[in-house]
Amino acid sequence: MNELSFNNIKNVFNIEDKDIKTISPLVFAYVGDSVYDLIIKSILVARGNIPVNNLHKKASSLVKAEAQVRMYNAVKDILDEDEQSVFRRGRNAKSYTTAKNATKIDYRMATGYEALIGYLYMEDKIERIYQLVSVGLKEVEEDGR
Repeated sequence: MNELSFNNIKNVFNIEDKDIKTISPLVFAYVGDSVYDLIIKSILVARGNIPVNNLHKKASSLVKAEAQVRMYNAVKDILDEDEQSVFRRGRNAKSYTTAKNATKIDYRMATGYEALIGYLYMEDKIERIYQLVSVGLKEVEEDGR
């Protein structure tokens, strides 16, 4: 059990299962933000040892709302009905926080994307997260060149 997964965390810390349907899309987004951030940072570090300042700039450019919207747009056509539903719930959720450096529309779309990532993580669909991030990242990085 050396894998970082939601089920392993629940098992190690003896936390009982909850019905995932009762979880707020904003809670999914809260978790998804961290999961997505960890994946992006892991990819960047694995690509090579570069100064932390450069890592931070590159990571920031990929985790900001605008980039997450582009990630979502790259994968929206391959999402199944459940995934689309989670995205919509996250996008439409009434958040009491505001975007710092994004339009309101981008912020809400990014929240939907983060909700999707968080939902998949909490469902232990890690391979699906990797697939979606891989497809989206390829599109975003090609656009950035």
